[in-house]
Amino acid sequence: MNTHTVNVMLDPVDHALEQGLKDLWFPVLPSSHVKANPVSIRRLGRKIALWRDQTGTLHALEDHCPHRGAPLSLGVILGDRIACPYHGVEVRQDGTVTRVPGSPGCKLEGSRATRRFHVTEAAGAIFLFNATEPHLATPPALQLPEELTSPEWSSFLCYVEWGCDYRYVIDNVMDPMHGAYLHKQSHTMSEGEISADFQVRDLPGGFIFEKKGQRDVNFDWTEWRESGNIHTMRLEIPYPKTGGPGGNFTIIGAFAPAEKNVSEVFFWRCRKVQGWQRDTWRFLYKNRLEERHWNVLEQDRVAVEAMEPDANHREFLYAHDTGIVRLRRRLKALAQAQLDKATA
Repeated sequence: MNTHTVNVMLDPVDHALEQGLKDLWFPVLPSSHVKANPVSIRRLGRKIALWRDQTGTLHALEDHCPHRGAPLSLGVILGDRIACPYHGVEVRQDGTVTRVPGSPGCKLEGSRATRRFHVTEAAGAIFLFNATEPHLATPPALQLPEELTSPEWSSFLCYVEWGCDYRYVIDNVMDPMHGAYLHKQSHTMSEGEISADFQVRDLPGGFIFEKKGQRDVNFDWTEWRESGNIHTMRLEIPYPKTGGPGGNFTIIGAFAPAEKNVSEVFFWRCRKVQGWQRDTWRFLYKNRLEERHWNVLEQDRVAVEAMEPDANHREFLYAHDTGIVRLRRRLKALAQAQLDKATA
């Protein structure tokens, strides 16, 4: 019997992007998903245990006990520590083993044997810093767009999982033209031309990909942002007067890789409203608009999930895809810089 070994050479740049770029904040879960019990998630190429202490403060460790590898997420919360369910080994939120009840005084005690993750909460979501340094003392502050931080804005978080690489989600958002086709039955995207010329316009910390000569008609542009140690996307959908106060409907998007070919998708749906207009908008959204928005998002999900995992290796791109090409090149450049820094 003849046997042979096949060596699969993985593109290191593609692998870095698949796992998520380093030294950036990523949204990983809505805040409401972590309550009294520890929660285990897979994000950014790692298995992570999340829990809250008695004050409600969130902590995150690699979901792996340094003793035998049992999941810490099945253990007992002891404030800022968590006790492994298998042998009671206690690990503090900074990754330090504080107690080994089965063998007091052993070398495992006092060691910083578990990877710690910095997490923070904002805009209804949990954000995790994907640090290169496993024992980073202090991460840079998370700086979200003003639509999610300013009291002049009101927003709702929409969270879904899609069965695809998160880069397909990014491609979908960086594609204004699909709105005129996939979403043509939408109450907000039934207007406008079904063909268009596009241009790329550079901005500080990002760029806009936009239709020439068409604004405030349909899904006319997308913005890529790299400010604040987080990558986000922004777009606007014009609303008729029946859509309530606040002008155009703004969407802020951020995305994270979970398991292979699974994406965590976060869309904040925002309008610039205060006072009675804020109350009117929030009531109108929940009672009339939210269901329509979910329908539009479902159209995107079905289309993108139905694509083969290697679809982006068998494409024939044209002028409408200039924004996608620009963004892919940018992400590859960031991944290459990350690899160069690691080997310097």
